Amino acid sequence: MRRIVCEANPGKTAPIRIALLPGAYQNPEEFEHAGFVAAVRARDLAIDLEFIAIDFAHVLDRSGLAALRNEFVLPARRSGCRELWLGGASLGAYIAMVYADQQPGDVDGLCLFAPYLGSRIVTSEITEAGGVGAWKPRSIAADDEERRVWALIRRLPSERVRVHLGVGGQDRFGHGHRLFADALPEGASDIVTGGHDWVTWLRLWELFLDRIAKPPAAHAPAAGPLLTSEP
Repeated sequence: MRRIVCEANPGKTAPIRIALLPGAYQNPEEFEHAGFVAAVRARDLAIDLEFIAIDFAHVLDRSGLAALRNEFVLPARRSGCRELWLGGASLGAYIAMVYADQQPGDVDGLCLFAPYLGSRIVTSEITEAGGVGAWKPRSIAADDEERRVWALIRRLPSERVRVHLGVGGQDRFGHGHRLFADALPEGASDIVTGGHDWVTWLRLWELFLDRIAKPPAAHAPAAGPLLTSEP
C-alpha cells in the first residue's frame, strides 16, 4: 500500500483527516496534480490528507483492506484527529465503500466521487425493483462485493456515517450514480456538468470543502462544523 501524506501543519495533528483512493490505472499523485491539496490550502482548512493506492487484487483477498485499517485508520484514531473520512474516485470510491461495509463504525464520513458501482446486471436488478429503497435482496454471499455495496447504500440513511456523493452529469456510470443519489438525504450529493475525469472531480471536491467548512445553521444542533479553519 503506497501512501502520500500532506499535513496541514507538519508535526501537529489536524482535527480532520481524509484519505482518498485513486481509480483503476491511476496513482495517488494524481490527486495532488489535479489540485486537491491546493484547494484545501486555498481555503486555509486544517485538514490532513492522505492519498493511498491499493491494488484491487488486495481488496479481493482482504489484505489491502486490512492494511488500510492498520496503516491509516487505527493510527489516525490514535493520533487524536476528531473526524476521519475515507473516499476516493471511481474504483477508489468503490473500495472505500467495501471497507465501510466490512468495518462499520471505523470512519466518520465517506467522500465519494463518481464511484464504480458494479455491473449493469446489478443496477438493472435495482431499477426493476423500483430503486434502492424498494430493492430487497435475498441472502448476499460474502464474496458478492457489488451487492454488498448496494446493500450498504440502502442502509446509509440510517447509519451514523456521513456521506457525500459527487458526480458529473455526463459520467458514463451515470445510471448507477442517479440510483445512489436518489437513496441519499437531500444535500448529500452534488451533480455538476462533466464526465468521468479529474477536472470534474476537482470541482466536486471544491463543493464538498465549501459545504462542510461552513458553520452550522443557527437552528442546527450545536455540534460544531465538520471542518475548521486555522485562526
